[in-house]
Amino acid sequence: MLYSTPLPYQADASAYFAAIRELAWPAWLDSGGGGRYDIFVAGPAVTAVTHGESTEIRDASGVRQQSGDPFEAVRKLLGEPVAPMADIPFAGGALGYWSYDLARRYHQIPVIAEDGEQLPEMAVGIYDWAIIVDHQELSTRLVSRLRYAETAGTLASVLSRLQASPAARKKEEPLRVVGEIISNFTPAAYRGAFDAVQKYLHDGDCYQVNLAQRYSARATGDGFPAYLELRKISPAPYSAFLDWPQAQILCASPERFLRVESGHVQTKPIKGTRPRSADAAEDARLAEDLRQHPKDKAENLMIVDLLRNDLGKSCVPGSVQTTRLFEIESYANVHHLVSTIEGRLQSGKSALDLLRDCFPGGSITGAPKLRAMEIIEELEPHRRGIYCGVIGYIGHDGDMDTNIAIRTLVYSDEEIRCWAGGGIVADSTCEAEYQETRDKASAMLELLKRLGRNPD
Repeated sequence: MLYSTPLPYQADASAYFAAIRELAWPAWLDSGGGGRYDIFVAGPAVTAVTHGESTEIRDASGVRQQSGDPFEAVRKLLGEPVAPMADIPFAGGALGYWSYDLARRYHQIPVIAEDGEQLPEMAVGIYDWAIIVDHQELSTRLVSRLRYAETAGTLASVLSRLQASPAARKKEEPLRVVGEIISNFTPAAYRGAFDAVQKYLHDGDCYQVNLAQRYSARATGDGFPAYLELRKISPAPYSAFLDWPQAQILCASPERFLRVESGHVQTKPIKGTRPRSADAAEDARLAEDLRQHPKDKAENLMIVDLLRNDLGKSCVPGSVQTTRLFEIESYANVHHLVSTIEGRLQSGKSALDLLRDCFPGGSITGAPKLRAMEIIEELEPHRRGIYCGVIGYIGHDGDMDTNIAIRTLVYSDEEIRCWAGGGIVADSTCEAEYQETRDKASAMLELLKRLGRNPD
């Protein structure tokens, strides 16, 4: 059974999020103006939050703790899959984040880096309704599968909120950066880490390692206006804003991790970056240099091979194919080199099996994955937390769409943090890799600088 009622279409759908954000656990999966769908949810029927070995399940009956596999906990909460609905990507199911450090449950990684986040490794809501904005059909709908008895009453309340005057909504002070923006790598420390990676590469320990630096600053206020500014500075197709008890997450990711649609699997790893130029001729030259550069193509191919292997764990043998190789995708601040790999999910395997088998994404670790993660833990001063994890959904119909949580700011405990990294291979140079992290972080750093200025 599907509930569906039309709502007014808005090209800039941010007002829909503003209308529901006073409900618990509101989230916006944002197409950034370049994709087909925006998805808005709030008021989950169930939440699942993982800290270490325990997952806390909270629903109308109370709170319980359980050990075991967090992905399996989510699968049980979703229940048996139902038939998909045409043109409705999500009418209820699991939506949330799976942090990079959740990988510690599945890979033996040493404990060296400081946990500067102190956030759950997984935070997921089971939602029974969603607002779907379809930018292709220029339509908006409030939809639900009505799996919970209380949902009918909730839908009436949601419609009332959507029809209320914006002036009636609670106003909060916008986020302000009140301290210096600090990196956890000085240029000299980055060079030391780069040199250590080079030694591992030349010793044959690995082929590629993604090395990231973290920026942080003290801040106060509400992160939603900052997210609206970020999406203007750096629109991206796999963006998200999560306004949750644990943190506010401002994500402008250009990278899809895994999509499952009626059993069809797709991943689109990014490896290779050039900055944009305001000069059209120079901008075109930079894009073509990225397209043709042997080093960037070699980096990309390493990760394609890694992901083909990861997809092979859950896909039908022989179905995994690289359908597009070394394509240029251009964003506000950078060009990226992107490949597309596709496959067919095996009978008996679910989207959550696929997500667990491929977790975390190879494009943000290096190759081979486990050794690269061990080196990252040794050399990066702080754990990554939500950065390089996954944000997205798995619907009750078994379909899934997730990003890699890059170009992401995390705001909690009066501190806002963001990261940028790049894949290092044997012929990388320190200066170029360090500059690449600055290029990738440029929109986020620009945002933090704007938020640190005195308002007019």
